[in-house]
Amino acid sequence: MGDDDAGAPTRPADQANRTVVTGVNAFRRLPDEAGIGFALLTLIAFVGWRRPNFVKADNLINLATSSAFWGLLALGMVFLLAIREIDLSVGWAFNFSAVICAKLIVAGVNPFLAALAAIAFGAALGAANGALSVLMGVPVLIVTLGTFSVFQGLSLVVNDSKAVVPSPDTRQGAYFEFVRADVLDKIPVVLIVLISTAIALHILLHHTRFGYRVLAIGSNPEAAGLAGLPIRRTTILVTAIVGALAGLSASLFVGFRGAVDPNSGSEYLLIVVAATIIGGTPLSGGSGTVIGALLGVFIIAVINSGIIFLGVEATWSSFVTGSVILIAVGIDRLLRVRRAQAGLEVRDGF
Repeated sequence: MGDDDAGAPTRPADQANRTVVTGVNAFRRLPDEAGIGFALLTLIAFVGWRRPNFVKADNLINLATSSAFWGLLALGMVFLLAIREIDLSVGWAFNFSAVICAKLIVAGVNPFLAALAAIAFGAALGAANGALSVLMGVPVLIVTLGTFSVFQGLSLVVNDSKAVVPSPDTRQGAYFEFVRADVLDKIPVVLIVLISTAIALHILLHHTRFGYRVLAIGSNPEAAGLAGLPIRRTTILVTAIVGALAGLSASLFVGFRGAVDPNSGSEYLLIVVAATIIGGTPLSGGSGTVIGALLGVFIIAVINSGIIFLGVEATWSSFVTGSVILIAVGIDRLLRVRRAQAGLEVRDGF
């Protein structure tokens, strides 16, 4: 019986099943960020085809560097979306931290210490969001709807509704020179910080126990609670990470720009969420991709800059960004359905 089966010709159904399995396995071997990476390269190629100056190395590096400040916030937002939460106050946490950093420098504090203080201050703001959410038993979204105005108001009180500009002598200090420096005269320190942070957070999310807890809680909060996972503590830690990144970004912003005005960062929320979703992190939680968010940051930057290079009015940038969000959400939903169907086909084939 076994010999007869071994010598029997392959049936069409068996061959079809093997083809499906091969195709699914090949599809699964592709990184989750492959699609967004291809989209980024396509956008750059399209704009470069119309405007060759766009693809010059200096322009692309400057473009990536200019997006680093809100890009750091997008990296942290991945963790929040992964646990089915969102922070509406992140832009004003950035602004408030930047004001604190600049005020300390004006007061004569060493800029490096002021930068560390801004990071700690941002982490405290984020942790406060998480603690309020846990204590009141409401989503972070609801809490930050209130702290959005709280952080904004306190920041305006501290800066007297004016730009905070360190003195010329302080601005020429070692910290400012460091933040504005280029490694090997080509790659800005700010861009290196963005990429290094993305790599570190990718490892934290996908290769540590903390990252496992984040994804497990977002995937099924009830099951995670029954399994004994520390949901409340994890929520506070995640919001603290987002706040710390806001503080880090703020300290770099002050060092790079040399000042902070009352509205700096107020417009960051939309593009931060857009970059995170475009990068492949769903609003439904349970999964997230930091590298995808980084690529999403660059896509938003290319869109905003590409519009100007192509001669389109800058006022269209918000419309285009919103449209890209809708397209990204639709494509993500379609891919998830296709993957689920492919998995069912494989199981049925066996």
